Amino acid sequence: METIDRYFPNLTVAQKDIFTRLKSLYEEQNAKINVISRKDMESFYLHHVLHSLSITAFVNWNLSCKILDLGTGGGFPVVPLAIYYPEIQFTAIDGTGKKIKVVNEIADQLGIKNLKALHLRAEDCREKFHFIVSRAVCSLDLLIQYSKPLLLQPAVTALPNGVIAYKGGDLTEEIRDIKKKAYFEIYDIHQKFPEPYFQEKKLVYLQLH
Repeated sequence: METIDRYFPNLTVAQKDIFTRLKSLYEEQNAKINVISRKDMESFYLHHVLHSLSITAFVNWNLSCKILDLGTGGGFPVVPLAIYYPEIQFTAIDGTGKKIKVVNEIADQLGIKNLKALHLRAEDCREKFHFIVSRAVCSLDLLIQYSKPLLLQPAVTALPNGVIAYKGGDLTEEIRDIKKKAYFEIYDIHQKFPEPYFQEKKLVYLQLH
């Protein structure tokens, strides 16, 4: 939690309490189904919680926003984001029912009321959202394909509605493949959160044509 406290000193007492409890709950769930690599659990707050929260340094969502975590897995980035933004409504979907069960159980135990997690594939989702976030799920090209039918219009923030993907490594090929399909901006997480782990971590904002 020291890492979270350092970068987010203005969290409420309630938020700090929830974040503090988060690791032990994931350890319990991990004993039943492997949603986080065992060795990664040692760096839980840096690799998963802070990484999820890094988006807050680059976007300015408001209370009107409806946000979807597409392919949430065990609940990242959606669980930390729902804790950080308690008045914004989040939805998480994933094609693996066991992982969605984990997300719902953790949300229930922590009293997170602004998050609903559904066992649903993107192509079967009928709801629409202002922003879609996705962490290490698929290529940008595929993400555009999945996301396009799910985006609302018009915008409710200064940043037009779109997709924000958490990415790492060399993005040259992925960017080349989507240049004609979306306007994009690349945000360097390491600039705002100068931890060695984030040296190659990026956020890619996509405004779809």
